[in-house]
Amino acid sequence: MEYKIEINNQEEIYDVGSVAKHASGAVLLKIKNTVILATVAREDKAVEEDFLPLTVNYVEKSYAAGRIPGGYIKRETKPGDFETLTSRIIDRSLRPLFPKGYGYPTQIVVFVLSCDAEVDLQVAALNAASAALYLSDIPVNKSVSGVRIGKIDDELIVNPTNSQLKNSTLDLYVAGTKEELLMIEMRAVSSIRDGHQLVNEMNEEDMVEAINFAANAISDASALYEDVFAPVKKTDAELEYKASIMNDDIYLHIKENYKENVYAALTQMAKSERALELKRVLETIMSDETVISANWSREVVKNALEAFKHNIVREMIVKGRTRADGRGLKDIRDISIVTNILPCAHGSCLFTRGQTQALAIATLGSDQDAQMHDMLTEKTSRVDKFMVNYNFPGFSVGEATPLKSPGRRELGHGNLAKRAIEPTIDKNSLYTIRLVSEILESNGSSSMATVCGSSLALKAAGIETQKLVAGVAMGLVFEDGGYAILTDIMGLEDHDGDMDFKVAGTKEGITALQMDIKLGGIAPEILKEALYQAKEGREHILGLMEEAASKIVINEEILPKFEVFKVDTGKMVDIIGQGGKTIKEIIEKYDIAIDLDRESGDVKIAGINRLQVDAAKKHILDIVNNAKSGFDRGGRGNSRDRHQKIVEFEKDTIVDGVVKKVVEFGAFIGLPGDVDGLLHVSKLAEGRVNKVTDMINVGDRVKVRVLFQKGSKIELALESKE
Repeated sequence: MEYKIEINNQEEIYDVGSVAKHASGAVLLKIKNTVILATVAREDKAVEEDFLPLTVNYVEKSYAAGRIPGGYIKRETKPGDFETLTSRIIDRSLRPLFPKGYGYPTQIVVFVLSCDAEVDLQVAALNAASAALYLSDIPVNKSVSGVRIGKIDDELIVNPTNSQLKNSTLDLYVAGTKEELLMIEMRAVSSIRDGHQLVNEMNEEDMVEAINFAANAISDASALYEDVFAPVKKTDAELEYKASIMNDDIYLHIKENYKENVYAALTQMAKSERALELKRVLETIMSDETVISANWSREVVKNALEAFKHNIVREMIVKGRTRADGRGLKDIRDISIVTNILPCAHGSCLFTRGQTQALAIATLGSDQDAQMHDMLTEKTSRVDKFMVNYNFPGFSVGEATPLKSPGRRELGHGNLAKRAIEPTIDKNSLYTIRLVSEILESNGSSSMATVCGSSLALKAAGIETQKLVAGVAMGLVFEDGGYAILTDIMGLEDHDGDMDFKVAGTKEGITALQMDIKLGGIAPEILKEALYQAKEGREHILGLMEEAASKIVINEEILPKFEVFKVDTGKMVDIIGQGGKTIKEIIEKYDIAIDLDRESGDVKIAGINRLQVDAAKKHILDIVNNAKSGFDRGGRGNSRDRHQKIVEFEKDTIVDGVVKKVVEFGAFIGLPGDVDGLLHVSKLAEGRVNKVTDMINVGDRVKVRVLFQKGSKIELALESKE
């Protein structure tokens, strides 16, 4: 049965009961030409451990865009970053809805079966997954809605198309129910106006306005979903929920006899010391005669101690207006900044805030180093010249865990830092930039330490960003009708608080925000107060960062250099030389990479030594300025070459050839008549080709089309390879 829903600037058609009937819940969602299948399945036996065993997998099928997967294996394999981040968004939005004590292994799977280039897949995927969960026999009685908010010409727009989003200065994604918000992600988008790049930070007032705008759209949508789907919702399954492992008698015993011990443990300054002292308190309680005679189990005592500690932490904050480490609510831990501590790295910064430490490293590369992403909503691969990688080894929290590839948390934190910093980087930068954050210590918001350290690492590498960016993690605790907003939370406060959110930006405003709300709704007034308190903290950190930036000594000797200049397109052949000899000699002599654009006349030179790059540029300009007309330019070629009659090919003629030589910028093809033509790398395929040898190799027989001929200069395009 189909249900058409007109909401938030789009028509959504939900097909219920037609597919995946063995699943606990399933829907087929259609928005324009996008079709998404969302299913929910659960096991009948609950796990013994006390946690919610929920798995979310968002998968994009290549056939959805009429493609065959690239690479050696022609099928979908490892999920891409976009798929992983979308799975994380769905998980964070739906996990809070499950009943307390629910322990049945549950899997939410979302398949993109057909893709319309204008439809926001993250919004559609969450709405489909929520509908499948709501319709299932799992006792979830609230519907979640996701919306994206854009800002075009200073006007807020709900669910802009992908084309509209490219012109937006704001990208705000919010998920929630009709009563409360659950998850917020935001990034500012830089733009060009009157020849100048604008960072487009959002001030706190505008941020609250945009979130409220999203909340209203979500409330309307969620209420409508529930009205439409309630009649066809499955009857709730009869499930057993895990009882809270709590004993009031033990809790009271701890409160009456060990309150001072718990206080003493909590006020230990080091995270490791605090954990060790709490463990000692547990051992003391277990040896208590009352505990032994009552035969209370270690697990039950441990849970009671954890609950008591949880309440003590919250009481200290809300009523005592102080924190376990002695700080006031707005105080930021001591910060230490050291730049360029790695002699062979292009730029580095060791950023330490309390017991959280991030080593950020910037590496500069050329266009060839850019990361390529295949996006279903885009016809060609997206080239990403700015990357942020976040690594979280076990030793950062004192654990001996094996090193493994980054998980969803690592990808999410890296993406947050990227969103925060990217608006400050010149859109026309010649560099491909990779930032890596190695977390060496962690006790509270290593992602925000990554933002601060990475912004300074860029400065240390000589990158002229428009502004420095700092980040701070905030907390919120509600207790007995009162509340407290915390600046720069540590791990203990993150664990025992009601909400944590991360705010990054410049002195002028917010560039990125991430918020997960544990307690439900939050009043706009409290949200505004929290954002302004975050601004105070951010400005304090930025002051320290500016002082550190003023003392940076850039290691000019190891920094690469890129030069871009134009030459007459007719002189490109002189730079290349017969058979690529000239350009090869330049590359080898100066240890550089050269990229020639034969249509625009752009010459790009990249090298690890600035003096060598300058010398190569001079060499090329000398060749161009001294080039003579005809084939014998610069005295090259022998008498046979100069007097041999050149075979003439008509434009667009298809001829057979053999690959004689492969160079970085293309290949030289032997043609009938004992002449060679140049097949530039840009003419190998419609999309970007990383390496010529990915397409052709020496000895391959090919069919080529003649694009242009002037004397011995013949330009070709690849038609096919035998």
